[in-house]
Amino acid sequence: MTDTPTTMAAMLLQGHGDIEQLIYRTDVPTPSPNTGEVLVKVSATAKNNTDRKVREGLYPTQDNSTVTSFQMTESPTLSFPRIQGADVVGRVVAVGKGVSTERIGQRGLLDFNIYADQRDDINLTPDYFGHGRDGGFAEYIAVPADQFYDMSDCPYSDAELAALGMCSYQTAYHMLTSARVKAGEHILISGASGGVGTALIQLCRLLGATPYAISSPGKSEGLKALGAASVIDRTQVSDWRSAVAKATGGVIIDAVMDLAGGSMINPLLDVMTEHMSQRKDYPRLSIAGASAGNVTDILWTKIYLYQIQLFGVSHGTRAEARQLMHWIRQGDLKPVLHGTFPLSELHAAERYFASGRAQDYLGKLVIVPDSEWQQHGAPYAIQGVSA
Repeated sequence: MTDTPTTMAAMLLQGHGDIEQLIYRTDVPTPSPNTGEVLVKVSATAKNNTDRKVREGLYPTQDNSTVTSFQMTESPTLSFPRIQGADVVGRVVAVGKGVSTERIGQRGLLDFNIYADQRDDINLTPDYFGHGRDGGFAEYIAVPADQFYDMSDCPYSDAELAALGMCSYQTAYHMLTSARVKAGEHILISGASGGVGTALIQLCRLLGATPYAISSPGKSEGLKALGAASVIDRTQVSDWRSAVAKATGGVIIDAVMDLAGGSMINPLLDVMTEHMSQRKDYPRLSIAGASAGNVTDILWTKIYLYQIQLFGVSHGTRAEARQLMHWIRQGDLKPVLHGTFPLSELHAAERYFASGRAQDYLGKLVIVPDSEWQQHGAPYAIQGVSA
């Protein structure tokens, strides 16, 4: 690493709390690649809702009032200070033992998972860069070489490529594969304007399924442009069965991809269990979020009598990551990039993200190191923001 500085700029999460827990420093030690790893000079990292939820400690699995992050193994993997940021794009500048020096100079996109083993088909203890290890809100990151996919020939810019990152797209794909979604089926998507929701719309079309979106007002045209057959304004619905029937032309909803939880769940279960005698497969619900509430009262007799199949989803598998990378290289998936912020202004990005969830913006926010701003961030800058 003779040409790599010994220190770097990074945003450090010091503990659970509000954005004041994010501290920008320029004297953070630059990581070194271990055996089987590459050192990446970061050019763009997409922001995800999980960054906020980890910071605020919104991942309880027992007591809903507990401030904590998730812990999938015997010992917690989140420790402070931590550099967040999962969906990393950059260029290889150094390699660890066992990695060919031909990798140096490659532009790539990170499969964000920290896998427990080498299995292709299952990921039982999901963790990720930006949580269990330092992520991309920094100038450099060390990652496994086999998870930093060569995207040198991909037609998208670095910021656009980051917007296609695995945190949203792999979660979305695993929601669909878990529920066995196939060509010809009709899929209802809640929270459709977020990163996972917009990925679900595109992936449904790739699989030959028809997606119907549930979203807030003002985002209808953008979601239809991505492939949604129709968009339901959730703020105007009093009767979900009639609203879905009107928006879909009365088709049978084969599966629901839910990112909201809370009070949305029971009406969506009712939508799925209509016309049971006409169905070709069991009603299926994949859930990968709880933005509308973490606790729901469910009538379990409805679940087992209607044979509703429930799938909890957080991350996907190595095999799914490879398939997604192939689709990205082929141009089959389109980036939904809303805009960029400099790394030093991550506080502003966090405030914009929080307010934007109730506004009419669509797409991902991408964070760019200040040293890379003019080339990779400035062309997509949010109005009024500069490095």
